Amino acid sequence: MSKLHLVFGGRVSDPRTLDFSDLNSIDYVGVFPDYASAEKAWRAAAQRTVDDAEMKYVVVHLHRMLEPSLIPSK
Repeated sequence: MSKLHLVFGGRVSDPRTLDFSDLNSIDYVGVFPDYASAEKAWRAAAQRTVDDAEMKYVVVHLHRMLEPSLIPSK
């Protein structure tokens, strides 16, 4: 299975959380086949909004959500 990664971001109500203020205005950067390319896209998107503390971008490991049984146990 591909290790898909989703990169998206938007305005948050508190920069310490992932509580997005307006889900209709989420910026979907894209879905990427590996973490390296997702991180590169995340860095580029975050850099564009570096002066806006209320904007946050994240990388979501979609493959972990699709196949939770593949996550190593601790």
